Amino acid sequence: MALLSLLAGVALGLSLAAPPGPMNALIANETVVRGWKAGFRAGLGAMAADAVFFGLAYGGVVAFLQHAPTLQAAMKVAGGVLLCYFAYGAARSARAGAERTDSGAGFRKTFLAALTNPMQVVWWLTAGVALLDPGTVEAFGYALTVSNGALTIVGFFGGILLWITGFPATLRAAGEKVASLERVVGYASAVVLVAFGVLFVAGSLPVLL
Repeated sequence: MALLSLLAGVALGLSLAAPPGPMNALIANETVVRGWKAGFRAGLGAMAADAVFFGLAYGGVVAFLQHAPTLQAAMKVAGGVLLCYFAYGAARSARAGAERTDSGAGFRKTFLAALTNPMQVVWWLTAGVALLDPGTVEAFGYALTVSNGALTIVGFFGGILLWITGFPATLRAAGEKVASLERVVGYASAVVLVAFGVLFVAGSLPVLL
């Protein structure tokens, strides 16, 4: 059924985009500091990285990563260092305030961070491969049988787009009611980013040392 295939793709996209993690911390920080457009652009950066991963998966590179633990570990280190650097920027913005003009910085941040994000890589090594030859799609603990792979792919990116549109909009609406939200989200984002950054680097050490 075409509609089920589309909805399965949406659920799969949301299963990647919605869970708490470093990407949503970056999107949240960009949103409260520079506005909805900046948060949306940051979301587009993560979405662009997923498009790259999809292309790599289609070309077999993602499958190659399954058998390259040293490369995965190096990616963890690079991603961890990036997240710690972004955490510093988020904390500085929360402490001193930031320029509210829109820029493409958020897109670049999430694009680079997503490409080296072990959580994203693991997702593509597991649930993400279902997009290449969909039959049964698993998302949020449920399995859905699909019949139209093209519609599932469209739904997947549609689900991500839905999240990166709605999540910043919700934050902006909340920010209009809570005056201190910018500072709270800024510090919370910094904590999340540095925690994941340290976790990624620490997780790579047993492989690299």
